[in-house]
Amino acid sequence: MRATTTATAGLGLAAVLVSGLPAQASAQRPAAPTRAAGLAAYEQQELNWGPCPTGQKELNEAGARCAKVTVPLDYADPGGRTIEIAVSRIKATAPAEKRRGVLLTNPGGPGGTGLAYTLALRPALKDVAGRYDLIGFDPRFLGESTPIACDPAPKPPPPAPTTSPRADFEASVRTARQDARRCHEHGDNRALLPHASSRNVARDMDVIRAALGRRKLSYYGVSYGADLGATYTQMFPRRADRFVIDSVTDPAATQYEQFRRSGAPAERALDEWAVWTARNHTTYRLGRTAAQVRARVERMLTQAERRPVTLAAQRMTAPLLRMILKQPLTQGENDARTASLVRDLVAAYQGELTEPGPELAAMLKMLNSPEVADSMLGGTIFMCGDGGWPAGGWPEATETYWKNSVRSRATEPVFGPFVNGITAPCPFFEQPPREPAVTVDNDVPVLMLQAKRDHTRFEDALAMHRALRGSRLVATDIRAHGVYGRDIDGLTRVPCADRAVNAYLGGGALPERDMECPAPARTSHTD
Repeated sequence: MRATTTATAGLGLAAVLVSGLPAQASAQRPAAPTRAAGLAAYEQQELNWGPCPTGQKELNEAGARCAKVTVPLDYADPGGRTIEIAVSRIKATAPAEKRRGVLLTNPGGPGGTGLAYTLALRPALKDVAGRYDLIGFDPRFLGESTPIACDPAPKPPPPAPTTSPRADFEASVRTARQDARRCHEHGDNRALLPHASSRNVARDMDVIRAALGRRKLSYYGVSYGADLGATYTQMFPRRADRFVIDSVTDPAATQYEQFRRSGAPAERALDEWAVWTARNHTTYRLGRTAAQVRARVERMLTQAERRPVTLAAQRMTAPLLRMILKQPLTQGENDARTASLVRDLVAAYQGELTEPGPELAAMLKMLNSPEVADSMLGGTIFMCGDGGWPAGGWPEATETYWKNSVRSRATEPVFGPFVNGITAPCPFFEQPPREPAVTVDNDVPVLMLQAKRDHTRFEDALAMHRALRGSRLVATDIRAHGVYGRDIDGLTRVPCADRAVNAYLGGGALPERDMECPAPARTSHTD
C-alpha cells in the first residue's frame, strides 16, 4: 500500500518473518483490472454450507458451517481459471431487528489462516457477536482454500563447526534462492504465484460479501489484516460498513523498509525487558542491572556468530537466535517466559544446560515442525507478490542487504543484522508484481487501534491515520502487537479499547475524537 504525499505474525513463530507488513510495488506496473461485468456470476453464486473440515473441531462444536466461494484466479480475466476460498460462518443469534449483517475477520500474517479466527474474537465481542454473522476465511492459496505448495526443502549439508556473520548471511542468500526455486518449480505454481497479492485478497473479500447477499461488509483485522482492511476501504469504499483495523503499518513504506524499521522498537523492547529481568536476578541470574542483562544477550550472539551450539538437532545460529528473541519481546508476551527462554539459551552456550525448560522445549518443537516452515513460506508469497524488496541477484544486488546489516550493528546490535538481512525468498521471485500498490487516501469511517510501543512504529500508524481521513485512532501505551480482546503479558486486557470497538461495531458511532486508553495496571510480569 502507498499513501499519497498529501495524506501521509498471533501467529506464533511464523509471525516473526511474516509480521503484518504493508505492500508497496512500483508505480510503473500496469494498472489494476477494472471491475468487469463478468464478476456478476461470482457475486451471485449460491454457497453450499456444510460441516467445517475435520481439523476444525472447535468450529464445528461452535455450530459453524463452512463453504467454498469460487473466485477468479485473475480478476482481469474473470472468464478464465478459478480458485476456491474457504469460508466459515457462525450465524447471528440476536433478534432480527438487532442484526447488523456480516463481520469478516482476518488474523494477519500475511500467511495466517483465518477460518476459525472468529472463535478467538467472540469473547471480546461479547453481546455484539450475536448481532453479526461471524465470517472467517482462509485467504487464497492458504489453508483450506486453493493451495500453493512448494517442493520439500532438500536436506542441508552438515554444517561446519564454525561460522561468521558473513557466512551466515551467505547461507541466508542460498536458502532464499532455494526457497524461491522450490516454490516456482512445484506443479503449476508459476501460473498461480503472480496472483498472490493483497489487492486480490481484497477482491476476494468483496466477492465473499456479495456471495453472502450483503450490500456492505463490516470487518475486523489485526496486523497484516489491518493493512488488508485499509486496502479494502480504498478499493471498495462504498462497500465498507463498520471497519476496525488493529496495529497497522505505514502505507507509504515498502515491505523491506517496514521490516528494517522494526529493529529499533525491538531494541527498545529488549531494554524494557532487561530492566524487569535485572530486578529478578535471583530467579534468572542474567544480570543485576539492565546493562548486564543486555550484555549477556549480546555475548551469547557473539558466541553464536563463531561457534553455534546444537539443541534437539537444531543448530542455534545467531540469525535464528535473533528471530527467536524478536518474537516474544515485540509481541508483548510474558517477560517471565522470555527470561526463562533466554536463561536456557545462555546456559546452552555456556555448556551448562541440562534440560530445556518448557519455553525452550516448545520453541525447539516449533523449529523442527514442517507445518511452521510451510506457514512461513505461505506468508512470504504475499510479501513477494506485493513487492517492495530490493531485487535479487548475486553478488551485486544482494550486497544492499549485507551493507544495511553491517551498518545497523552500531545502533541495533541485537536485531539490526536480522531485520536488515534476507529473511524471505522475495528478492529471488521470478515475477515482478503485476499491479501497482494501492494508494491509501480516503475518508471512509474506520476505527484504528494501536499500541504505542508496538514493533510497527507508532509514527507509522499515524501515517496510516492521516491517509484514512475518516478514521479515529484509539491508542494505548503498551508493548504489544494487537490491542483488541487480548491479554497483555498474561494479565489483563485494555478494557477501554475493547469498549470502543464494541460500541462502534454494535452502535455504529465512531468516537468523537482520537482517544488514548490507559494501559492496564501492572503489578508484575510473572506467570
